[in-house]
Amino acid sequence: MTLSWIAWAWIPLTLWAALAQTARNAAQRSLTAELGTLAATLVRFLYGLPLATAWVAGLTFWGAGGIPQFNGVYAAWLAMGALTQVGATAFLLLAMKERNFVLAVAYSKTEVLQVALFSAVLLHELPGPLALGAMAAATVGVVLLSLPPGGWRALRAGSSATAGQGSGRLVVYGLASGACFALASVGFRGASLALADANAGVAPWVAGAWGVFWAQLLQSVVLGGWLLARQPGVAGAIARAWRMSVVAGSMGAVASIAWFTAYAMRPASDVRTLGLVEVLYSYLVSRRVFRESLTRTEGAGLALVVAGLVGICAQW
Repeated sequence: MTLSWIAWAWIPLTLWAALAQTARNAAQRSLTAELGTLAATLVRFLYGLPLATAWVAGLTFWGAGGIPQFNGVYAAWLAMGALTQVGATAFLLLAMKERNFVLAVAYSKTEVLQVALFSAVLLHELPGPLALGAMAAATVGVVLLSLPPGGWRALRAGSSATAGQGSGRLVVYGLASGACFALASVGFRGASLALADANAGVAPWVAGAWGVFWAQLLQSVVLGGWLLARQPGVAGAIARAWRMSVVAGSMGAVASIAWFTAYAMRPASDVRTLGLVEVLYSYLVSRRVFRESLTRTEGAGLALVVAGLVGICAQW
């Protein structure tokens, strides 16, 4: 049986989302040094909101249907996704303060496997054996690519050096970061399903557009209010950095629109696994720029990531 184009559209959408997110991260990196991490995170939502609003308006007034009906179930799922996405950043920052950046990132990379777990429990979307194998392979590959120059020995040394200096907190914060990122994906997927239940036949791109708009509005209000209360001068700093902020916010909105639309088409575990192609993009760009050769460990990690990405796309 021939699959409709919508059955496959989530693949190019996710690939595009990961590429746009890579560009957003590059723009946001310079803002982090200038504004601080949380303020740079706010920029992603605040400066992306106009584009998200324009996208919703365009779909609403130029042929994609009227405003859908929203309900409490939709709002609950969306709020869960939006707030846990902010919490994930906070936990990752706390983990990085525990004196071992590599371990913090490695623990947060459990996100994909946690997405599968939370999707099964909360949405009753059970990944098949091939999907589980693809997720496991891609996750191990990302961890291998994240290893420091000394490989496993350096990682063990870093773990030993961290022992007695908050290593327990690092594990908790790192895993909590991965869990919050996973819950955010599940929340956004749940919101798309709830909208489809309340509005028969709603198009995935309509569900994605409204999801991005409401999520970024909520995130801007919550994170912006918190920062203004604690750092009153942050508003002026964000306004002065408007040029790079527009780039980061716009690319972030473009990425989010693609992510949310993909969530409306496929389970979050599939989308997040294929989204690990972002690591591949960044890694290949880095190698292209610096012309460095692959170590055996990095080559194995790269192969596992590619195998995971192919596996998640071929599970039908």
